[in-house]
Amino acid sequence: MKKASFIILLLLFSIASLIMSSNVVASTFVDDNSERLIVRFRSLTPRVYRERLINSLELKDVKDLKLGNTLLLRVSKDNRQKIIENLERNLLVDYVEPDFIAYATETPDDPEFPNQWGLAKVNAAGAWDKTHGANDVDVAVIDTGIDGSHPDISGKVVVSVDCTISSSCPNVTATDANGHGTHVAGIASALTNNGIGIAGSSWEGRLMSVKALDANGSGYYSWIANAMIWATNNGAEVINLSLSGRSYSRTLRNAVNYAWNNGVIVVAAAGNRGSSYRNYPAYFSNSIAVAATDKNDIKAYFSTYGSWVDVAAPGVSIVSTYKGGYEYMSGTSMAAPHVAGLAALVFGQNPTWNNSQVRNRIESTADSISGTGSYWKWGRVNYCKAVNCGVVDELTPTLTNTPTPTVTLTPTPSLASSPTPTVTSTPTPTPTETAVPTNTPTLIPTNIPTPTPTTTPTPTNKPWWCRYWPQHYRCQ
Repeated sequence: MKKASFIILLLLFSIASLIMSSNVVASTFVDDNSERLIVRFRSLTPRVYRERLINSLELKDVKDLKLGNTLLLRVSKDNRQKIIENLERNLLVDYVEPDFIAYATETPDDPEFPNQWGLAKVNAAGAWDKTHGANDVDVAVIDTGIDGSHPDISGKVVVSVDCTISSSCPNVTATDANGHGTHVAGIASALTNNGIGIAGSSWEGRLMSVKALDANGSGYYSWIANAMIWATNNGAEVINLSLSGRSYSRTLRNAVNYAWNNGVIVVAAAGNRGSSYRNYPAYFSNSIAVAATDKNDIKAYFSTYGSWVDVAAPGVSIVSTYKGGYEYMSGTSMAAPHVAGLAALVFGQNPTWNNSQVRNRIESTADSISGTGSYWKWGRVNYCKAVNCGVVDELTPTLTNTPTPTVTLTPTPSLASSPTPTVTSTPTPTPTETAVPTNTPTLIPTNIPTPTPTTTPTPTNKPWWCRYWPQHYRCQ
C-alpha cells in the first residue's frame, strides 16, 4: 500500500513538474496595475510543490489564507490571464479565481418611518418577556468595523480586528470610518434598557468587530473569507454579513461552509438589486439569505428576492447607531442583523442547541406574509414565536385524579308526602348505591342526577275475577 501511494505521488510530481516547466510567465507589477487571485491546491499537495509552482511563475506577493491550502496572489494585469491558464492546467491546483469585491448593501435612508418599527413588527418585545439571550453568545459583525466609543454600543464590543490589513486579522481599536458596520451592530445588539438611544435585537448578546470592508464600504472576497475563518476560530456563534457580491466564488463558499460545519449560524443580506439575481455569500445553502420588507410587510422595492432567499426581515428606514449618533438607513444590510440578533436570542435561550436547530427554529416560526413561497421561502421572522413566548411555563396545567361525586338517594317514608327524592353529593372515590326500603323505587344514577320515582299501584276493591277478565264492565 505504501509503495502504491509513493508511485502515485511520484507520478503526480512528474506530471506537475512537466507542466510547471512550460509556459512560465513572470509576474512583475506596480500597485496600480495589479490584480488579486486566489488559488487553492488539492488537499494532499505538499507545501514544497506549491512553493515550486509559485517560484516558477516568479510571483512575489503571496499570502496564505486561513482556508487550508489556499493562497492569495497579486499579479500584473498584463499577465493575469496567462497565469490563470497556467495554474488551471496544473493537476495540483483545485481552482483559481479572482479575488472579487463585495459591497455594503444599504440604500438611501427614509426618516419618516416610526422609530424602530421593525422590532415591533417582529414582536421583539414579546420575545424579551421570555428571554434576553445570554452574555456568552457572540455576534461577529463582518463589515466596516464598529465604533466602540458609541454610548449605545460601548462595552458590547468584546474584540476588534482588521482583516483588511493582513490575513492574521490583527487586533485594533474598535473604530468605523464608514458608519455602516456600526449601524448593523446596533440593530443586532445595541445596549438595551439603558435609558438612551435604541434597543438591540439581542439584549445580552456581545459583539465582535471584524473589519473586512474598507472606509468606502467595499472589500475583497479574501478579506471576507479570512474574517469568517477568524470569527469561527475565535468563538462566534453568529456571523452577520451585511454585504454582497455578484460573482460566485469557491473561496467564499468554502469559508461559509467552514463556519457552518463548525457550528456557526451565517446570516447574509440577499442584496439590493430589486431582482431575483443571485448574490453571494447569501446564495450559498449554508447561509441564511435575508430579504427586506417595509412596515406594511411588503417586499422592499430594492430587495433582491427569489426561491433561493430564505427569510425576510424589516429593512426600510431602520434607525440605529451610527458614527456620531444615530441614522435611518435602508437595505437588506439592515434586514440581516434583525435575523442575526434573533439567532443570538435563540442560542442564548437554548445553550445546548446546535446551529441546525437554531436555524430551523428561526425559519419554521416565520410569519407567512404576502410573497412567502415566491419572494422568500419561509416568511418574515417572528421573534416571539421563535422563542416560544406564547407558552407560559408556570400555567401549564397538571393533571390530577379528581374524585367523582356519588349520588346517594335519601328515601322518604311516604310517597305521598314527598314524591321526589332528595339528592345529596358525597365525595367518595367510587360510586356506591345506598340500600332503599321495600316499596320505595330504586333509581339508577346518571350524569345528571335528577331521578323521578315510579309510583307503586294503589290497591282497589275490584272483584277478584278482574285479575283474569279485566274487560268486564265491573272491572273498568
